[in-house]
Amino acid sequence: MKKKILLIAGGYSNEREVSLLTAKSVYSELKKNKKYNLKIVEPDGKFIKKLRLYKPNIVLNLLHGRYGEDGYIQSILESEKVKYTHSGVLSSSLAIDKELSKKIFLKNNILTPSYIKFSFKKHLDKKKILKKINKKFGFPVVLKPINEGSSVDVYISNKKNFIRNLNKLKKYSEILIEKFIPGREIQAAILGNKKLGIIELRPKRKFYDYKAKYHASAKTKHIIPVEISKKNYDKVNKIAMKAHRLLKCRGVTRSDFRFYKNKFYLLEINTQPGMTSLSLVPEIANYRGISFIQLIEKIINDASINK
Repeated sequence: MKKKILLIAGGYSNEREVSLLTAKSVYSELKKNKKYNLKIVEPDGKFIKKLRLYKPNIVLNLLHGRYGEDGYIQSILESEKVKYTHSGVLSSSLAIDKELSKKIFLKNNILTPSYIKFSFKKHLDKKKILKKINKKFGFPVVLKPINEGSSVDVYISNKKNFIRNLNKLKKYSEILIEKFIPGREIQAAILGNKKLGIIELRPKRKFYDYKAKYHASAKTKHIIPVEISKKNYDKVNKIAMKAHRLLKCRGVTRSDFRFYKNKFYLLEINTQPGMTSLSLVPEIANYRGISFIQLIEKIINDASINK
């Protein structure tokens, strides 16, 4: 009997386009295997009705960003008692919240860039916030929403363009102002209880932003194997695994690091990394001898509820 798999993709976040690309890649790969009965749906207002009609064995969650990666869709699937992939409600909500996850990392001796939480509601005097930044860590800084993924609305700012970039983020009630860490971009992948490995990114752009991640025209250089000492290779994998376990993540995660002055700074952990042709986890897995279909099936086999 064919296994019924419901792929959920698209959604309402700023990463809708990437989610659909991920679903297209995964669907075309799974379709090659006749043992699966597949269907792609969007989590719209009729999602629960569609879910109950299809009665899947497993939901393959391919959403990114808010409503898909923050515990929202996971809570629906838990209440419907349908097995689903990736992390559970609490793990997802903690990982996407950059402030909460940072607090957990810092409490557990994981280096992460210093930050200030800025609230637009409080209408802090612009001169005061500049003074506070200078006192705490100086410029340049990174401005980012607290709960978006894929480097959406992220700005590296100096003192000169800080206010202009700050004003671009007014649609968010709160944001993080983070100390900018220069250095190398290293990403580490975890699958279940295994350290998959690492990859280095050398963006042509200012940093590994949304375009650098998802557009081939950005010509971001992917380097694997990474030129790094065995000691540091083991160290970054160990930190990624520690973060994965601290947040009680499931399935696959990808942790983003900056490597500077022989130290790894964890920027964030992604509970539902992309699975497109330009995505990093499939590339790391492939280097380790795990094909794309094998990777997808390992994620599917980890599906469960009560997580």
